[in-house]
Amino acid sequence: MSSAAGDFLSQPIVAPAGQPLRVAVYSRLADGIRSTILPLGSLLPKEVDLGVQMGVSRTVVREALMLLEEDGLIVTKRGVGRSVTDALPNVGLEGLRPFEDILSTAGKAVRVGTNIFDLQPTTDFISKGIEVDSTANTWFRESIAYRGDEPVAIIQEHIPAGKYLSDINPDIARLVDELRDGFKNHGNNRDGTLLSLIYAKFGPILGSGECEIAPGIAGPSNRARLLGLRSADPVLILTQRAKYAGTPLYLAKCVISPSAGHLTVVQSSPS
Repeated sequence: MSSAAGDFLSQPIVAPAGQPLRVAVYSRLADGIRSTILPLGSLLPKEVDLGVQMGVSRTVVREALMLLEEDGLIVTKRGVGRSVTDALPNVGLEGLRPFEDILSTAGKAVRVGTNIFDLQPTTDFISKGIEVDSTANTWFRESIAYRGDEPVAIIQEHIPAGKYLSDINPDIARLVDELRDGFKNHGNNRDGTLLSLIYAKFGPILGSGECEIAPGIAGPSNRARLLGLRSADPVLILTQRAKYAGTPLYLAKCVISPSAGHLTVVQSSPS
């Protein structure tokens, strides 16, 4: 294992309140795999050695490795041990994931830069999506997803603000305030969609969700300019909604350029 991988794994594991330690270990290892700090096909240390390196018990490591194997990020080879998969699995629309994960393909990851993060009045679209009063303000975060230097999608995210959000989850409310302050003071200092930053901090804590898919055109709005398209060019529009503990929390719209390529829906035979 390289010194960079060793340093990465040895960083202290800090699990936010309410997050199981196995999820924090899973997130650390998954980030290492997706960022290639843990290269594709590389052999992982044994459970005991990983536990010592990461400062957690062997049981926690084993549970995290089981989650990684379920997600197709690692494989077990008899007589050899566990290793990182040779190719990152397709990420389909059937899973509730951040849009940058959905838009990424093997060897073609996207980066996300945020250009708007502010409070805005609630529209009918937002009110119906996250069930807040039409007179309330909500947080709005607009980001651009790039593959290389080419913009491939606009991502617009909405979550409740103020008491609406703190009543649902005060930890998320504090994180959003922290992210907003950082953006206000330093501009685009935390890359990633809001959902990806929530997951990075707390793990995949959102429950049930749905994603609607519809065709559209870039139109005469600002999105055509941001994506480098003509107003009549086709786009794909994904509308994502998700709940926390049964309460609507997250609403997002992703406008995808044709240059993004295909998206995947992973299917299986009914049991």
